[in-house]
Amino acid sequence: MTTDLFDLIHEGAVDEITVALTGLDESRRRQIGTELAAYVRKLRDNRWAGRKATALAVAAVGALPSAAKVAELLGRRSVSLDEEDGPPVVRMARHRGVDWLPELAHRLADRLPRTDPWFATRFIAYLLVADRAAPPTDERFVTGWVGMLSWPPRRERDVPLLDRLRTDPFLDTLLPRLFEVDGLGTRLAFDDFKAGENLALPSALARLVAEGRLDRTVLLRSCFDRLVRGDRAAALRPFVALHDLLAPTPAECAEHVADYLRLLADGPGPVASMAQRALRGLPEVEMEALLDASRAVLARPDKGLVRAQLNWLDQLARQRPDRAAEIAAVLREGAGHPASDLRDRAATLATKHGAAPAPAPTAVEHRGDELPAPPVLAAAPSPITDPDELVEEAAVLLGGELAILPLERVLDGLARLVGADQPRLTRSLRAVVDRLPNRSLEHPWAPCCLHGQLAGLLRAAVDAPDAAALRARWAGLLAALRQAGPPDPRVTPPHWLLRLRLAELGTQLGRAPAGVGLLAVPTAANGSLDPGVLHERVVALGDREPGQWDLTQALLRLPPVVDEASAARAAALGTPAGDRLAAWLRTPGVPEPLARPVTVFFNSRAVSFFSIPGGSTRRMVVEIQPPESPEGERFEDPLRLLSGWQARFDSPCAIWSILWPALLPGYRGLVATYALPDIASAADQETRGAAAVLPLLAESAGRGGVALDLALAYGLGARHRSDQAAALDALLILAAAGDLDAEAVGRQLGTLGAAEMVVLTRAVEPLRDAAAAGAPFTTWRLLAATLPALLTAPTPPRGTPDLLTLAAETATVTGARIEVPGLAEVAARRGSSRLVTEARRLATAFDPG
Repeated sequence: MTTDLFDLIHEGAVDEITVALTGLDESRRRQIGTELAAYVRKLRDNRWAGRKATALAVAAVGALPSAAKVAELLGRRSVSLDEEDGPPVVRMARHRGVDWLPELAHRLADRLPRTDPWFATRFIAYLLVADRAAPPTDERFVTGWVGMLSWPPRRERDVPLLDRLRTDPFLDTLLPRLFEVDGLGTRLAFDDFKAGENLALPSALARLVAEGRLDRTVLLRSCFDRLVRGDRAAALRPFVALHDLLAPTPAECAEHVADYLRLLADGPGPVASMAQRALRGLPEVEMEALLDASRAVLARPDKGLVRAQLNWLDQLARQRPDRAAEIAAVLREGAGHPASDLRDRAATLATKHGAAPAPAPTAVEHRGDELPAPPVLAAAPSPITDPDELVEEAAVLLGGELAILPLERVLDGLARLVGADQPRLTRSLRAVVDRLPNRSLEHPWAPCCLHGQLAGLLRAAVDAPDAAALRARWAGLLAALRQAGPPDPRVTPPHWLLRLRLAELGTQLGRAPAGVGLLAVPTAANGSLDPGVLHERVVALGDREPGQWDLTQALLRLPPVVDEASAARAAALGTPAGDRLAAWLRTPGVPEPLARPVTVFFNSRAVSFFSIPGGSTRRMVVEIQPPESPEGERFEDPLRLLSGWQARFDSPCAIWSILWPALLPGYRGLVATYALPDIASAADQETRGAAAVLPLLAESAGRGGVALDLALAYGLGARHRSDQAAALDALLILAAAGDLDAEAVGRQLGTLGAAEMVVLTRAVEPLRDAAAAGAPFTTWRLLAATLPALLTAPTPPRGTPDLLTLAAETATVTGARIEVPGLAEVAARRGSSRLVTEARRLATAFDPG
């Protein structure tokens, strides 16, 4: 019967499974449950979805002895359950007469993934509602509940959110948690497309308050608590909207003056503006507290907020002449604002209300940058020689984003330890391997993902009965990769090499001599490999044939210079590996390709489901071709490093580009070429983290060329602050090492800005930070090269006045005169627009008279 049951599960025969399990005694149920759990654990293809998942859930509830056992089986990441799976599961529980469905629901909630947990939440919610049980209140279930509100099941897609909330059984229990879970606000900002309503949840909550369904006082107090505790600006946006929809009365605002003052001084821009509006609506605010908050406001970069605060202080000084001197003193502090128009406005108001005029600036002598020397290149960590350390490193890798040095150590550790003390290695790895989903080596939609291959390596390293079958799977993958070349335009040649190396190692585990590591393990933190160390590894290899791709990677990590002495030593070994090493050392490595920037076009809405609507439809990438070679000379390029270019726009593989600099550490420009589409997506698709590769590129060696210049320009125009910071770090590292072509980066930034391929205002802050960090001269040179394309554009883009302001400041600080084509013509225009005013400021920076 058990075998028949397994067949029914795979067929998705839910009704037949219910009939088969109904009426069995508990002893037989336990036997079937034990066999079911063992059967599922042993399956290679352990993905459960659709009717197959429903059938598994029904069988588990009908056969396993407890909620804990069922949750262990159904709580796997590979089991996908949704609301429609709930009714047959509840029917089975009723047939069996168990009362632990609420416990099962809570146990499954404990296993919800931290990202996008709402599909499983709908199944859990059904179980809870069926028994009228209270929901969990932990962060993951609350996040899943919000996901249910924003993405309801199909049968409720046409029901307005307000109507769904009125009857939601979890509303009263979970509503307070919306204000308590950090970061949850970003998920609350969903729109109701059916109703054509933005920020649908705050609007629905406000209507429930108006109906008397929710307590206004409690909701408003919770809103203040969330805003005062703080969060990222995007996460606070729905709470600001809810505050405005609740429209606090002057009396309610007066009760929260201290909160508003704190938010005005410290809150993100939209929150501070909301607090400013509320305070200005009050008949009176205690002057000392307001002036203290104003000092903080006038130092903020939020120009609209600062301008409104200056106007408010001006109004107060006219209304309260007895306090005008104190107000003027605060206004004088605002005269140091980075934005020149606000600086001038603050100085004018301070003088108007009685403060002494600021002293005229004194001329400065020309000075350059003051950057620290580049740090000494750190050595790579020592190899792994203990199974317990291998397990620890592997668990960290599989639990988060991959980093190249830890990945290299784990691969090398596997090569060294498999077969050396196999029983101990198997015991150590078993704890990790048993928790891994039995995913395939190839990810179904993310071709750059390496987690499946890494998990497969760990399984192959365990002394298991199916080790031979695993090696066969690796051999098949290696053969497919060899024949196909990069099978997807998102898989760049460096990443293809990494996948080849993993597949090659999978075929060799258990066959190569124990205790011998990989040839390609780097000796420096940037991925480079010392030629002398590689020579020693080749000597230790003896007459054995090296792994083709392991040796290829090792050669690509050597310094790209001719080294005849080392080549002679390698040739003297008389081995296959020695001969290949000698031949490589007699060349300068990978020749520099011919590179040129090209503009490509695309439809931003057609790129991917998550594209940014209305984003740029153009992007600059770099086309590369092999260089012209003397007659008879040709670079062998099995990886196709020098052929083609990457004209792609979706970036599901953007996070993997951080691995590539250490694969080609002496070829900065080549890696920049392949990483450029990802880095550009940080600006034109607002992909978070896509520019994280830039500091690693800066720490590499080799000429950067046009690809690096474009990468830095796109990084400066990235949407997210972390990506801007990565571009800033790279710029400072390169400048300190003398490897930055500031004028070339500036020209590319100007071209991108004038063509509206980047949002130019985003570049202002990282460039201001670069000047403040000790690189004012570099910043001025970069800006002087950026401005011509902007000033001569038919309509100078937004942000041009801000860049002119920063250019004037850095030019004045450094005392260096650099001609800016097009500046004199803009400065000579009539009018007093900010563009013209700032152009005149820069034009007269060296001629104050």
